[in-house]
Amino acid sequence: MNTRVLTGITTTGTPHLGNYAGAIRPSIQASTQPDVDAFYFMADYHALIKCEDPARISRSRLEIAATWLAAGLDPERVTFYRQSDIPEIPELCWMLCCVTAKGLMNRAHAYKAAVDQNVARNVDEDDGVTMGLFSYPVLMAADILMFNANKVPVGRDQIQHLEMARDIAQRFNHLYGQGKDLFVLPEVQVDDDVATLPGLDGRKMSKSYDNTIPLFEGGSAAMRAAVMRIVTDSRGPGEPKDAEGSHLYTLYRAFASADQAAAFKQALEEGMAWGEAKKQLCDRIDAEIGPMRERYSEYIARPERIEEILQAGAQKARRLAVPFIEQLREAVGLRRHVSVPAVGDEQAAGKSKGKVARFVSFRDADGSFRFRLISGDGTELLLSEAFADPKAAGMAIKALQQPDALQELAQQEGEQLVIRLEGQKVAGIAADAAEQLRAALESMAS
Repeated sequence: MNTRVLTGITTTGTPHLGNYAGAIRPSIQASTQPDVDAFYFMADYHALIKCEDPARISRSRLEIAATWLAAGLDPERVTFYRQSDIPEIPELCWMLCCVTAKGLMNRAHAYKAAVDQNVARNVDEDDGVTMGLFSYPVLMAADILMFNANKVPVGRDQIQHLEMARDIAQRFNHLYGQGKDLFVLPEVQVDDDVATLPGLDGRKMSKSYDNTIPLFEGGSAAMRAAVMRIVTDSRGPGEPKDAEGSHLYTLYRAFASADQAAAFKQALEEGMAWGEAKKQLCDRIDAEIGPMRERYSEYIARPERIEEILQAGAQKARRLAVPFIEQLREAVGLRRHVSVPAVGDEQAAGKSKGKVARFVSFRDADGSFRFRLISGDGTELLLSEAFADPKAAGMAIKALQQPDALQELAQQEGEQLVIRLEGQKVAGIAADAAEQLRAALESMAS
C-alpha cells in the first residue's frame, strides 16, 4: 500500500541554498520512492497571512514552481498544484472551522507569540492579529485532510499544527462519521538528518537574518559573491584550520560525497587558505546546481509552461477533491433532497444546449503554435505540444477530428495516454481522463 505524503511550500520569497538542501532536495528524493504517493503544493493562500505585496506573491509563485521543477520534481510522478486552484480546500476549511474550538486556536504558537509581543509593547493583545493568522492551523488542516495524507514532513516548529489537524479530524469524524472515519489521522514526519545550512554569519541561513546564499537568482556570479562574504577566522595560509568549527566545511559537506568531504577537511587542517577553500566550495556547489540553474532559466522564460504543469496538477488533485467534498457535504447535511436541477440550472442548461467541444488554436510567446480542445462546458480536455509550423498544428487538429482518432493515434505510456501523429508527439493526457476526451472527439466527429 502506498503512503500518501503531502508537503506545502509558502509563496512569500525566492528559494535560497538553505531551502534547497533542507527541504527541496530531500523532498524530491523522497518522491521517487516506489511506495510513496507524493503531493506537493504551493501554499499561496497561506502567503496572504504573511505578505500584503501582490507583486511579491505573484513572483514568488513563479520562482518557487520553477525551482522545484528545475531541481528535478517530476509532475508526472507526483501531484504538483497551487492551493488556490483547488476551491474544495477553502470549502473544507469552513467546515473544519465549524467544529474547531476557539480555545484550541488560542493555544497556537504563532498566535500566542503575537499576543506576547503586544503585551510587551503595552498595546491591545490582538493588535495586528488577523483572522488569517488566528485560524492558520485550520487552513493547514484542510490542506492535509482534503487528500487524507498519511504523513506530513515538517520542522519541529510545525508539530503543534499537525497535532491540531489530528484533533480537528477526530472531532469531525466523531460528529459526522456515523461509525466510520471520514478523515485519516495524519502522522508527523520530522527528519533530523536533513541538512540545516549556516548562512554567511554562521547562524541558520534565513532571509530573516539577511545571510543567505542564492540558489538560482543572479546565476553563478551571485552565488560566488555571497560565498566570498562568508565570515572566517583570522588564520592565514599555511596555518591549520578548525574544519569541524568552520561554516565552509559544513556547507561543503552538504554538497559532497564522503570522500570529497574528507579530502576537503584534511586540506583545511593542513593549512589550506580560506580563499582557496571558498573557491573549492563554489566549484562543488556549481557541480550540482549548475545544470539546474539552466533549467530554471528556461522555465522562468516560459511561464506559460509552468502554468500548464500546475493546471494539469490541479486537475489531477481535483479528481480526488471533488468527489470527496461531495461525500463531506452529504455527511454534514448539505445534500440535495431530490434529484432536480438547482436554481438557475435550467437557464444554464438552455444556454449550453447544443454546445459541443471545440479546438482553439493560439501562438506562444516564443512563436510556436499550439491548440487546446475545450469541452462544451468550457473545460480544457487537451493541450497540444508546441509546433513550429501552423500547418502541422492544423494537420494534427484535422487528424483528431476523424472517427476513432483516439483509438488509432493514442497509446499508453506510463501513467499517460500519449497521442502521436507520424511518430511526433501531439499531446499527452492522464490515462483516467481518456474517456472524457474520447466522448468529446466522438461528438465532434458525428
